[in-house]
Amino acid sequence: MNGNRGTIGVLLPCDLPAADVIPFAQDADALGFGELWVAEDLGHRGGLAQAATVLACTRRIRVGVGLLPAGARNAAFAAMEAATLAQLHPGRVDIAVGHGMPAWMRDAGAWPESPLTLLCEYIDALRTLLGGGRADIRGRYVRLDGVRLHPSAVPDTVPGVFAGVRSPKSLALSGECADGTVLAEPVSVPYVREALRRIAPRRPHRITAYNVAAVDADPRAATDAVRPALRSLGDADWKPHIVPLGFHGELAALRGAAADPEAFARALPDEWVGQLALAGTAGQVRARIDALFGAGVSSAVLIPAGPDRRASLAALAGVL
Repeated sequence: MNGNRGTIGVLLPCDLPAADVIPFAQDADALGFGELWVAEDLGHRGGLAQAATVLACTRRIRVGVGLLPAGARNAAFAAMEAATLAQLHPGRVDIAVGHGMPAWMRDAGAWPESPLTLLCEYIDALRTLLGGGRADIRGRYVRLDGVRLHPSAVPDTVPGVFAGVRSPKSLALSGECADGTVLAEPVSVPYVREALRRIAPRRPHRITAYNVAAVDADPRAATDAVRPALRSLGDADWKPHIVPLGFHGELAALRGAAADPEAFARALPDEWVGQLALAGTAGQVRARIDALFGAGVSSAVLIPAGPDRRASLAALAGVL
């Protein structure tokens, strides 16, 4: 935990070997990280199954599922799963719902004509059901006829329901209907400020920010460690993250000229890498995290870089 302003968490890497999943979660718990977030990327492990496992094998760390693609699950059954986790592990669960990556969702046959409409209906249903209410929703995508959780299944501590979004319209939707917003990496101070302007929350609203991170006594080694994780940043999906930094055009041109994503990542100027990831000594990275808290981030979630994720996790604990 960061003592004063926000929480420092870590992401469970989606490509972590199965044998390392539980040890990684237990390390994060023992090292003092405040949150552990699990991803649900197409072709990798399921988010709810991961969350249930790491909640059961840790003592205190809060676990977020970030994120569940709204097009992949019926809202009523997703509420049952989330409520079960929240009952068995009270006060330790958050659930983020999003569109999912468009290409992945199209590949799975689950991309809707109107992603915003689906997300709004889904979050409304999830929040109603988790709070013990009756869901009568006749939406375009979510249609529930008086569904409610049995009183024995309603959690005493209701999980936070976040929206995992990035477009201006979806950020505004999050401010209207969700308890918080998950901002995917890279998250810089200018991007946080722009996102909050779009979100314009109408009630208390938590901001969870993902960033690739590496800590090393040698700042150059930390910078080199995060480069491979930045190889997709020239894609159009990441444009909202880069525009506030002022070099989107140059970055897109560099991506277009590179022979492949790996060459693109190697060619990124150190100055850009310093804004696209949290890399450096423990003190340097902690200063960057504190700047994010100052800009309005509630939870700074670090994505460990490097081939040995448990070693990377131990190094990242230097910022706590």
